[in-house]
Amino acid sequence: MKNFYDCVPELSGFVIFDLETTGLSPQEDSIIEISAVKVRGNGITEEFSTFVNPGFHIPEIASSVSGITDEMVKDAPGIEQALSDFTVFISDDVLVGHNIINFDLKFINKEMTALWGKALPNDYLDTLIMARRYLPELQSRSLESLSGHYGISYAGAHRALCDCKINYEVYKHLIEEMRHPSQAALAVVSCPECGNLLKKREGKFGTFWGCRSYPECKYTRNSV
Repeated sequence: MKNFYDCVPELSGFVIFDLETTGLSPQEDSIIEISAVKVRGNGITEEFSTFVNPGFHIPEIASSVSGITDEMVKDAPGIEQALSDFTVFISDDVLVGHNIINFDLKFINKEMTALWGKALPNDYLDTLIMARRYLPELQSRSLESLSGHYGISYAGAHRALCDCKINYEVYKHLIEEMRHPSQAALAVVSCPECGNLLKKREGKFGTFWGCRSYPECKYTRNSV
């Protein structure tokens, strides 16, 4: 897992992606929409978006958030075809998204492992970690909160392609935060291996610092 968070990443291109799902559990729920935008130079050059037929009724609570209904996905490809098309689109680009470590990548990797026995090999950059590192003073770092903080329109949110475009605008602002970190940001305790924040934990031998990306990152250090 590459650490992109200690200095401004020099990316010649990347892909921002987002999912809509039937619920919040990667173990129990399924993907119903995958969208992505390819960024080259100073803007978006290509878009990808597909509904996914989960093979069962979409719960009303999920439809109320995304607006995606059974009727909308009835003729959509299943997860195998959708993921195959998605992986062709992203190629070996670095993936960018908001809260992708704890949400989107877990859904993607569950399905890919079940289908093909392997997870996505792409490097990735999570804008939630960027916000935690460089905007520690904010009470909320949701995509909606960050959009409000930067004056970015949140209209059309909770559909995957729109969220990708909102996230791109947020990403550009966060890159500027990395270029000019505040004193509060410079004081944040971060993981030297993956760049996520460290938090104090209690273990068998007392208090220690552990990475918030655990179990993906197992870095620890003594609390003193």
